[in-house]
Amino acid sequence: MIKVLIVDDSALVREILARGLAMDPEIEVVGTASHPYQARDLILQKKPDVLTLDVEMPRMDGLEFLRKLMPQYPLPVIMVSALTERGSRITLEALEAGAIDFVLKPSSDVARGLRTMMAELVKKVKMAARVDVSRWKKRFNRQVHSFQTAPRSALQHTTDKVIAIGASTGGTEAIKRVVTAFPPDVPGVVIVQHMPAGFTRMFAERLNDISALEVKEAETGDRVLTGRVLVAPGGLHMRLTRSGGIYRVVCSSGELVNGHRPSVEVLFRSVAEIAGSNAIGIMLTGMGHDGAQAMVEMRRAGARTLAQDEYTSVVFGMPREAYERGGAERLVPLEKIPLVVQEYLREMN
Repeated sequence: MIKVLIVDDSALVREILARGLAMDPEIEVVGTASHPYQARDLILQKKPDVLTLDVEMPRMDGLEFLRKLMPQYPLPVIMVSALTERGSRITLEALEAGAIDFVLKPSSDVARGLRTMMAELVKKVKMAARVDVSRWKKRFNRQVHSFQTAPRSALQHTTDKVIAIGASTGGTEAIKRVVTAFPPDVPGVVIVQHMPAGFTRMFAERLNDISALEVKEAETGDRVLTGRVLVAPGGLHMRLTRSGGIYRVVCSSGELVNGHRPSVEVLFRSVAEIAGSNAIGIMLTGMGHDGAQAMVEMRRAGARTLAQDEYTSVVFGMPREAYERGGAERLVPLEKIPLVVQEYLREMN
């Protein structure tokens, strides 16, 4: 049984989460708390395997509590977030501070939204219970080896090389570690991170503030340029296109692919077709298999590929699938990925 503690200031939400989780035979709700101070005592008493944590609470928000909790009593934490500007910001900071993943509270069509949310929460609680948080903390505290970087000043010209990155659970932190290690003259980067609309813009803005690159949430028609990173917008697929020597992206709606929109599969398939041997594909931590088959297509088209190794992955699902299917040439620790990219680029010149 997976022991879960629920922390939320709303009595109604606590009841909904407790009832929904308790319906799964593998999950036992060992307690609920209305605020972090009560949660602290229950953690020591009940010793839960997983914590669900509300983002916005009056006495102490989820982020502040998480930052106090993780150094003393590391636990797999799933954030329960409302899709608001403040909620999105706190959620992203919580992922940086050690949360495994998050689910969104429904904002409309509540009855249907609750069913969807509970199904997602059950799946993510089971996944989180398998994550070794103490190891995860240690490995993300390591410094990622970076290229020798010049001052921030992206070179605004078209490159014939493209770096494509796919990630899901744990990916926001992994992407941050990789992108901040890239120099301003790195080939254009296109990224799919499984995130809902509203979060990807803020995620891109945070990356833009801390890296040597220009990072933005992608829009249809955006050029893929040296020193620029385009993050697929939540709720839309992103594809690579080319007109002459110019790479651009197209963002569009459509059916879910492998259960996701944006989908890594969609991006990687377009990169295989459009960029071929001028591409580098990187599969980072994530649950499931999205993008694995398309990475096989990338490799067949002559692209260089790699996947994050098991030890440094929060969830070794997507990287494992990419490697076992033959899409990823090699498994690489997170801190070595920028160096391997540098190696690939030298060999491609």
